[in-house]
Amino acid sequence: MSEPTSRCILIRHGATEWSKNGRHTGRTDLPLLPEGEVQARELAPLVDSLDIRRALVSPLQRARTTANLAGLADRSEIDDDLLEWDYGDMEGRTSAEIAETRPGWNLFVDGPTNGETIEDVAARVDRVIARVKASGETVAAVAHGHVLRVLGARWLGEDPHLGQHLLLDPATISVLAWEHGAPAIKTWNSRGALS
Repeated sequence: MSEPTSRCILIRHGATEWSKNGRHTGRTDLPLLPEGEVQARELAPLVDSLDIRRALVSPLQRARTTANLAGLADRSEIDDDLLEWDYGDMEGRTSAEIAETRPGWNLFVDGPTNGETIEDVAARVDRVIARVKASGETVAAVAHGHVLRVLGARWLGEDPHLGQHLLLDPATISVLAWEHGAPAIKTWNSRGALS
């Protein structure tokens, strides 16, 4: 059996005001900070080296701007399945603020109040993964920290809760590929040279 040819390149958007101060930014449509725009531009040489054929992009402006500045404008298509986790009542709050009323709260374990369940997020990213795998190409997913962490877990065929262990910084690239026919993480959370 030959090795699958599809790869998924995860690109987290550049810095926003809320990503810098640790606020949960789900559906609030914040722009990139000027430094986030610089970060996105700095991804362009890495993006260029990856032979990306298509880019599936969250409709939120921080992801769209990152895709454009990283050099993917001509290959981008909006994909609502890549929206960030709907944090419900936790939107705009830091983990420390949430812990004041819910001690020990963990998004991946406890979920948000009046927001999406982890199973809802997993169902969305499973559809993205199916499209990437069916393409047989290298496809970028330009989106947000938590949804991409769940995508990484699901690419491996693992429970979406594994995403709590897959940290992603703003303006990073991760490469999901194959090893001996099994889904694998080739590179995670990188801003430097990709192997």
